[in-house]
Amino acid sequence: MKRRYVQPEFKVSTWELLQTYFDELEKRPINSFDELYKWLLDYNELGAVVSEDMAWRYIKMTCDTNNTALRDSYNDFVQNIEPKMAPISNRLNEKLMASPFKEQLKKQGYPIYLRGIKNSIDLFREKNIPLNTQLQELEQKFGEISGAQSIEHNGETITLQKAGVFLKDLNREVRKTVYDKVQTRRAQDETALNDLFNQLVKLRQQVALNTGFKNYRDFKHQQLARFDYSVQDCLNFHESVKQHAVPLVDEHDKRRKAKLNLQDYRPWDTSVDEEGLPPLKPFHNAQELIDKTIACFNRLDPFFGDCVATMHKMNRLDLESRIGKAPGGYQYPLYETNVPFIFMNSVGLHRDLVTMVHEGGHAIHSFLDFELELVEFKSPPSEIAELASMSMELMSMEHWEVFFENKEELRRAKRQQLESVIDALPWIAAIDKFQHWIYTHPEHSVEERYAEWKNIMKDFGSSVIDYRGCENHLARRWQVQLHLYEVPFYYIEYGFAQLGAIAVWRNYKKDPKKAVEQYKAALALGYTKSIPEVYAAAGIKFDFSPAYIKELMDFVKKEYGNV
Repeated sequence: MKRRYVQPEFKVSTWELLQTYFDELEKRPINSFDELYKWLLDYNELGAVVSEDMAWRYIKMTCDTNNTALRDSYNDFVQNIEPKMAPISNRLNEKLMASPFKEQLKKQGYPIYLRGIKNSIDLFREKNIPLNTQLQELEQKFGEISGAQSIEHNGETITLQKAGVFLKDLNREVRKTVYDKVQTRRAQDETALNDLFNQLVKLRQQVALNTGFKNYRDFKHQQLARFDYSVQDCLNFHESVKQHAVPLVDEHDKRRKAKLNLQDYRPWDTSVDEEGLPPLKPFHNAQELIDKTIACFNRLDPFFGDCVATMHKMNRLDLESRIGKAPGGYQYPLYETNVPFIFMNSVGLHRDLVTMVHEGGHAIHSFLDFELELVEFKSPPSEIAELASMSMELMSMEHWEVFFENKEELRRAKRQQLESVIDALPWIAAIDKFQHWIYTHPEHSVEERYAEWKNIMKDFGSSVIDYRGCENHLARRWQVQLHLYEVPFYYIEYGFAQLGAIAVWRNYKKDPKKAVEQYKAALALGYTKSIPEVYAAAGIKFDFSPAYIKELMDFVKKEYGNV
């Protein structure tokens, strides 16, 4: 994006320097629609500049959590810039909504945008600013704690992500040994993570009370701008998944147990190949992962491959796991340069391929909507954003021969992917239901939290896995889910999007060219249309009723049988 309002050489260093732009926007008179439109574009440009600066601070910090200078840089933004930006940003939003000329903003996307602005104003409370600052500081501590976790194995210090390689080892004793080491290491941080979560729940509840809500669940639902579905819809989704997806997980685990010829199916047996074959290794290093992803995406659409190639050329990929790197993976949109960043922790396994095409789908979304006028248009809700990524997982699967030249390995890879689709929905429902309980019972004790999680896992966990002697491991399993700590309630969107992705893939199986064109057309809308309208543009329904979930699960089951 070429700057037209913010000086080309300007960098976000102090609030005092940044404030001059906000002050000018607040004082500028608006006496016509043209002046309002110019003001809005300038406000948008400033937002893009600030957003990208904050993004880079976060990216650099997660790439090296041991670097105190990088952590201090991020904290400086959170402590000294964002809190001062919040009240004036709210006043600018009020200025926009008070303008009589806003009624002329009837171009595509603006009704959605103005609805979001009004929602932000409705939820803004100045007394929540310091609480939100505290929350952001606490939320990053999860990455610091998790990023420092490692184990010693075979004389080498490895991350817990790399330890996952050994959980696929054909030697059951090796798997158990590594599993025990991982759990022992996680147990060392159990109390710290509980204490951290207690602080987060308390602060989040206070934010909700300050805004006039009885609980954080209801506050967050509105803050996430869930205009197209209700809290009750989420609860209904939980029950639909319990009814139509959980039985498929049990069916799959029973089949694995039988194939592995095990009397007891234990937690360390859930990742090993059921046919006694070594783990799939679709690539050996980051460069090979990049090259093969580009080749795979090219077979779907050359534009997709070009997106990844551009990111690689601009050093927007940090893919390999290392000690001191934050866990997980993400794609971070960069709204000024319009070329996003992908962060992940690959160790050469099949799941890393899936993570890469998932985050690649997010990145393609960023490329497809970068020409939209406002940053907010390029910031769709997660129900749309995750549709982009999860659909890419399944569509790209039709071209995974790039990664697996051996037909038997390709078959195994596809079966593993479909197994993960089936497994994902119960876990998503469990995490979301857990959060509903946590934030509607904000005074709960740690013991009550563990008891509720165990009850939830009885409904959504596998009944085949034998946790005897490992009950404590299951009880704290929720602590691995970073969303609970860093982005509360951002998880059920994966469930809705998974259903949408299955429908997109079903369309791709029928007519690849048409499905890709619909996929691109939907993503290019960004957030200029409602969620159901974007899904319709993709040729699918925004639906999570029991009947629709059963229909899609039956399709996945059938395709699994055909692989």
